[in-house]
Amino acid sequence: MKNIDELVKNVEKYKKTSVQQSFKSKKNTVAYVILEDKPRILKWYAPGFKRRMETEYKFLEGGSSTLNMPTICEKDEDNHVLIMSYILGENLCDVVNNEKTTFSEKKRLMILLAKWFKKFHSHFKTLDNYYIRGDSILRNFVLTDRIWGVDFEESRKGKPVEDIANMCSSILTTDPMFTSEKFQLCKIFVESYSKSVKWNLGDIWEEISYALLEKIQWRPEEEKMLREYSDKIRKRGLQS
Repeated sequence: MKNIDELVKNVEKYKKTSVQQSFKSKKNTVAYVILEDKPRILKWYAPGFKRRMETEYKFLEGGSSTLNMPTICEKDEDNHVLIMSYILGENLCDVVNNEKTTFSEKKRLMILLAKWFKKFHSHFKTLDNYYIRGDSILRNFVLTDRIWGVDFEESRKGKPVEDIANMCSSILTTDPMFTSEKFQLCKIFVESYSKSVKWNLGDIWEEISYALLEKIQWRPEEEKMLREYSDKIRKRGLQS
């Protein structure tokens, strides 16, 4: 992954950009910047990721006027950069995992998150296909007076249950991991979503179980724990 300073120093159109904050990203370079005196998110895609840039652009263009998603300010194809509106808020992962956040507030956030997914899946659904946001983790959401989704480069055709299962996996495996409260929050999230949509999630426990196993490739040091909870959820559901 490149450093944002490389872009700012070497590309003429970005030389007056003031970098305010760089964000963690395993794939691309993402930063909050001041560009032409306006707060923006600048996303610089890694070489070979042009298709992901096109995907994100397509979904933001198709959904930002209706859904809580950033708007596109500019598509710089020459430099593989998307410039997007900046959403000033707290990362949802930090809020949910903050011990000072009350359980009632966390419950409210799970219900809002379920509503966000319901709106996304409904908005992009066609007669023949469902589309999912992909990379459904807590860190890809921002909290203001509402919940906003960010990072759509992995959006694609799929089954809604994939998003829901992956979000449950994210909730369970962010610190503190696999607590009784986390299992309760997942139940609230799944039930809120299920009651609000017309389609069936199918075997949600099996999907969550699989989503946990997928994490092993990124967190091999936690393989034993992930396999243990994957097995428990597949057999018993969200029982802590």
